[in-house]
Amino acid sequence: MPVSNERLANDLAAIAAATETPGQGATRPTFSDAWAKAVEHVAAAARACGCVVRTDAAGNVHLRPSVHDRASSLWLSGSHLDTVPHGGDFDGVVGVLVPLEVLRAAHVDSRTAPPLELIIFAEEEGTTFGLGMIGSRAWAGTLGADQLAQLRNAVGQSYLEAGSRHGVRAVCLANERIDATHYCGYIEVHIEQGPSMWNRQEPVAVVTTIAGRRQYHVDVTGTANHAGSTKMADRRDALAAAAEMIGAVESLPAALASGAVATVGRIACRPNAVNVIAEHVSFTIDFRGAADDILEQGDSAIRAQLTAIAQKRGVHAAIQLTESIDATELSPTACRRLREAAGQLGHSLPETVSGALHDAAILAPYVPTAMLFVASRDGISHNPAEHSRIDDIALAAQILYTAVSGGEGEVA
Repeated sequence: MPVSNERLANDLAAIAAATETPGQGATRPTFSDAWAKAVEHVAAAARACGCVVRTDAAGNVHLRPSVHDRASSLWLSGSHLDTVPHGGDFDGVVGVLVPLEVLRAAHVDSRTAPPLELIIFAEEEGTTFGLGMIGSRAWAGTLGADQLAQLRNAVGQSYLEAGSRHGVRAVCLANERIDATHYCGYIEVHIEQGPSMWNRQEPVAVVTTIAGRRQYHVDVTGTANHAGSTKMADRRDALAAAAEMIGAVESLPAALASGAVATVGRIACRPNAVNVIAEHVSFTIDFRGAADDILEQGDSAIRAQLTAIAQKRGVHAAIQLTESIDATELSPTACRRLREAAGQLGHSLPETVSGALHDAAILAPYVPTAMLFVASRDGISHNPAEHSRIDDIALAAQILYTAVSGGEGEVA
């Protein structure tokens, strides 16, 4: 099948141009004009190759070849077009353009449309409404209308309010949840967002596991006091205690397992004055691991170490778990299908684990799910310097086509 590098490159450029920050990376908040422009580019291309476009009640856009009726069971493939502020041009976008190119290449080659439905998930990143993977969660039924009404963007609109112009319908959510009988499985193509594949010169790899995540909000409370007249031994310094805690968080993964990671990404200090000992510090923790037992061990260690530091320094630490997502093992059968497809094309497909969360983790409990990673140059992501090779993206398209239809692919 004639997968076209040129078409893929043109699509990438067109979607990159749909940004609120031209020349400063991709900024496409969900339901913004820039996001809608990117969605319409994909929708127009899909319509041109015989697809019917519809939006479900959660705001996800479905593009299905008209030759396959709604009752027939197809493969599902897609990703997201929303971005972090000043992000890259490949994160999420590649996973939308690969199935689009599969559908378009079959149409150009006068072949029957493969049994494939393209989906564009709404609000995967979580930077617009403060929670990731909203579209897939709402479609799966793990987020309801009441919860969506509480999630707000930067201008104070709820997900339901902002999404109303883009197909979101609270009253239809329950009736439009995913129906597993309509899908053979879900295959998500995504850039790796890490350096491992690039360093090993692996253009594509099959993801067998998506790491789980525990996120925390920590409040450290001490006593504000004069920076000049309070002896060091008399201090209950919330900031110094928090600094030690943050160091402990950074050291934690090395004691657990290879691949575990921990990040403190946000911190706030009060009163934040040059000559006042801090009385209160809050910070976040993002801890990830590829197995649930690692997540549990990490949870215990975080609580124990932070509590011990607080007691030693005479401050109080309140540790709140704000999100808990278990590690997700992807479908062995669907992963094998990708390996076999790659083999038919003369490529071996190494295995890897995704440290980042994806919509695939939300759909995995409902339909057989697999992921295909494309190498990221130097592992850079969420950054305008993000880059993946067009040849690698085209190879992913060939593998996807072969996996869902059994056809052969070639780069035109």
